[in-house]
Amino acid sequence: MMEEVLADAAYTSSYSGGSGLSPGVIAAMEKVERHRFVPGWLSAFAYHNRPLPIGYGQTISQPFIVALMTDRMRAKAGDKVLEIGTGSGYQAAILAEIASSVYSIEIIEPLGKQAGGLLKSLGYRNVKTKVGDGYYGWPEAAPFDAIMVTAAASHVPPPLIKQLKPGGRMVIPLGTQFMTQYLMLVEKQMDGSVITRQILPVRFVPLTGGH
Repeated sequence: MMEEVLADAAYTSSYSGGSGLSPGVIAAMEKVERHRFVPGWLSAFAYHNRPLPIGYGQTISQPFIVALMTDRMRAKAGDKVLEIGTGSGYQAAILAEIASSVYSIEIIEPLGKQAGGLLKSLGYRNVKTKVGDGYYGWPEAAPFDAIMVTAAASHVPPPLIKQLKPGGRMVIPLGTQFMTQYLMLVEKQMDGSVITRQILPVRFVPLTGGH
């Protein structure tokens, strides 16, 4: 799996804004056992570089995309990060290997509860999960050094920009379910202004909720 992830990273580096994956991201990807985060009947495919269904119309992302999004966040030890869309918990586990604390929100209650229990059983004490509408973030835990959104939105949610620290970075797919989506890097400057940049085309399930 990692050979394919690294090959994809090298192939896309010329237009994805990087020269490969950081050692910390590679180490996290190599450590977290993806088969624990997919349905048992799909465990034989867990280490293929492809997305897989996890129920309720949701997917666990392709390992390369997980690695790329994690890398572009530039999270580090000591950081507090927010993830919108817990899913099966795989991305939260990857982030937990790098950052000091991870806050993850899932809108689908059965998925959120299952992922929260799994992450605890695997020893990820630095991950906090809750069921809720991720569009509005986690204001009582803000501000965050980095934010990752794992579902496609039509725009960058203003509450998430507000909860991002100056100097922080957000990675989010923008676009509709049936049109081209782009993975975007959102950087909040020290003066509070925001700069956005396209990374590459992607395909994600839509961000849902009251918004």
